[in-house]
Amino acid sequence: MTQTKVKPAEGKLGILVVGNGAVATTFMTGVLMTRKGLAKPVGSMTQYDKIRIGKGADKKYLKYDEIVSLAKLDDIVFGCWDVYPANAYQAAIYAEVLKEKDIEPVRDELEAIKPMKAAFDKNYAKRLDGDNVKVGLTRWQMVEALREDIRSFKAEKGCDRIVVLWAASTEIYVPVDEKVHYHLADLEAAMKADDREHIAPSMCYAYAALVEGAPFIMGAPNTTVDFPAMWELAEKTKMPIAGKDFKTGQTLVKSGFAPIIGTRCLGLSGWFSTNILGNRDGLVLDEPANFRTKEVSKLSTLETILKPEIQPDLYGHGNDEDTQYYHKVRINYYPPRNDNKEGWDNIDIFGWMGYPMQIKINFLCRDSILAAPLCLDLCLLSDLAARAGRYGTQRFLSFFLKSPMHDYTQGEEAVNHLYQQYTMLKNAIREMGGYEADEEID
Repeated sequence: MTQTKVKPAEGKLGILVVGNGAVATTFMTGVLMTRKGLAKPVGSMTQYDKIRIGKGADKKYLKYDEIVSLAKLDDIVFGCWDVYPANAYQAAIYAEVLKEKDIEPVRDELEAIKPMKAAFDKNYAKRLDGDNVKVGLTRWQMVEALREDIRSFKAEKGCDRIVVLWAASTEIYVPVDEKVHYHLADLEAAMKADDREHIAPSMCYAYAALVEGAPFIMGAPNTTVDFPAMWELAEKTKMPIAGKDFKTGQTLVKSGFAPIIGTRCLGLSGWFSTNILGNRDGLVLDEPANFRTKEVSKLSTLETILKPEIQPDLYGHGNDEDTQYYHKVRINYYPPRNDNKEGWDNIDIFGWMGYPMQIKINFLCRDSILAAPLCLDLCLLSDLAARAGRYGTQRFLSFFLKSPMHDYTQGEEAVNHLYQQYTMLKNAIREMGGYEADEEID
C-alpha cells in the first residue's frame, strides 16, 4: 500500500440537483430515510459493494468507505433547481413513485428543499411548461445567475464542497459543432453572443458548476459536457466531469447480457428494444427531437461490445448492407405506467451451423428506484475524485452511465461492457485508497 494524497471527506457535502422530479425526489427521500434508519440504500455500490484488495495471504474484501474516505450520508445537504415551484415533498407525492408512508417520516426535511428558479429554454423541452424560471436572460447571464445560486447555497447551508447533478429532462439533440464546441474560447464567445442554437441550458449549468469548483454529472443523454471545450474547462478548473445518461433498465440489461453472446461466440442477427413509460421523462421523450438525443445514447451500447470488424462471421449480418446485425431502439410514452417502465428486448441469435435461436427479455422496472442509487454513487464518487485531484472525464464512472464519455476526437471508443466497466471502477477505488490497481481489462 502506498500513501494516498486524497483529502478526507470533512464537513458538509452539498448536492445540487438540476430537476426536482421523480428521480431527484426518490434519491433525496431515500437518502433522508436511510439516515433515519427507516430504509435501506439497496442498489448503491458505495453503500454495499466490497472490493478485493491485496492478493494471497494479504487478500481482504472491503467496502468502499473502508478503502477511501467517502462523504457520509449524514453530511449531505440537498438543494435543487426546477421549472416547477413545488418543494421536494410536494414533488415526491406528485411523482407517485414512493408510497406516502415512505415519504411522510422525512416530510419536514423535504418541504425545506425548495427549488431555485431554473435556467430554462422551452425550445429544448417543449412539453415542459413551468413558471419557476429565470426570465429574459442571455446564455451568459444564465451562467452568472447559476454561479450566484451555487455560491449562495454553499454559504447559506455551510457546505464545504458542492456536487452538481443533472437529473432533469432530456434536451433536444444538439450536434457537436467544431466552431463552437471544440475550444473553450469559442464556447464562451457563443454564450456571450447568446447563441441559443448551439448552447443548451444544461451547458450553462455545467459551466457554472465547474467554474465554482463543483464536479458536474450529466444524468441525461444531453450534449452538455461531452465535447472538447468542456473537457478543456474541466482541465482548467481541475474538476471532474462524468456523463452521460443514467444506466438504469434496458441498457443495463444490454451491457450485461451482450457479453454472454460475445463470450460464448454466438452470432447476432438483430436486437430489437422497445420501452413504455409514462412519467415526465416519457412525456418529454415523446417529442421526436428529444427522443433523438436518447436514441443516440442507447444505440451506442451494443456496437462497442459486439464488433463486426473483429468477428465478421458472428456480427456481420442482419441489416440491408449485410455489414452488421440489425439494432433498433424504441421508446413509447404511455401515461398509465407512470414511473414503472417496461422494457422488451427481442434478440435474434444464431449458433452452430448458423441455426437461429431467440432470447426474449421483459424487464418491468421502476425507473427512479434504479436511478436513485446511481445518483448517490455518482455524487459520492465524483466528490471523492475531486478530493483525489482527479479531473476531466472520469472514465471509471462508466459503470453507472448509458453512453460513457470518451475522447472521440482521438478515435477512442467508450467502454460499454459491464464487467470491464466494473474492473475500471474497482481499480480506481483501489488506486485512490493507495492500493495496487491489480485487475486488467482485456
